[in-house]
Amino acid sequence: MADDPQRNFRSAYYEKVGFRGVEEKKSLEILLKDNPLDLEKLSTFSQRFPLPSMYRIHVWKVLLVSDCHIPAGILPPHSDSHSLVGGYRKEQYQDIVEALEVMRYINSSTPSTHTYLRMFQLESQVLPRCSETLPPNDENEDFLAISRAMEEIVDDSIDCYWLIKCFINQFHIKFGDSLPHLPKSLEHYLSQEEPRLLNHLRSIGALPQLPYSLWFNRCFAGCLPESSLQRVWDKVISGSCKILVFVALEILLSYKIILMGNTRPEGVIKFLCNIPQENTDAIVTKAIDLWQKYCGNPNHAV
Repeated sequence: MADDPQRNFRSAYYEKVGFRGVEEKKSLEILLKDNPLDLEKLSTFSQRFPLPSMYRIHVWKVLLVSDCHIPAGILPPHSDSHSLVGGYRKEQYQDIVEALEVMRYINSSTPSTHTYLRMFQLESQVLPRCSETLPPNDENEDFLAISRAMEEIVDDSIDCYWLIKCFINQFHIKFGDSLPHLPKSLEHYLSQEEPRLLNHLRSIGALPQLPYSLWFNRCFAGCLPESSLQRVWDKVISGSCKILVFVALEILLSYKIILMGNTRPEGVIKFLCNIPQENTDAIVTKAIDLWQKYCGNPNHAV
């Protein structure tokens, strides 16, 4: 969004009187009228501002790549094709479900998240032999956790499956090489913000046992309630996995008194895997502030 003194004055005024985001909502509506949609500008908007809930799923479907070989979203940039492509997505969803039913991998009593898993496995060509099929286990828990969270955010089962599939695929394609380095990145920023806490976690042996899989592999699915989680996923979907580091950092900072008072690593881990749910919106807001402090805002004009 180009810097504009008049716009900045209006934004400050709207925030002061309790209408935070009014200008941003108008700006997003203007972007969504473009045909074709400018994906770079939509990504930049999502990085800089929270997405209004009424547009969130639509923007996610445009930004999430549906196939690593075809750089287009679940919905294409050309808005006049959305209805047609949406119909194709629905047909493909129904075809996959029917195939799994015929092969007896799923039935009417199969939990929806397990159905999504089998669909994903079939499309990824890793579906186990029917004779070897077992209930989903710990190996599938990252997928299932993200699926359960997405179900709470998205009402339509067809949209839900496509968003789960493309979120997971895009995350691993874009950020798979970065994931192993996120714990060290967290240590670095914690040393900048609260070195005493870092030394404490290191001294009691809790540092290597922090719930990195819950935080980074699952993108906080199962840790944060969906109202807070979707604000984090806005940033991940639009191109930043670094936001995950700062959410983890802010969780540690927010509960440092409790963590400093705990001398057993298992106590620290148990608490961090079950953090109180009533303060998570504030945690995410502070995490985004820290992320912008260290990483800055995108420079592209929206």
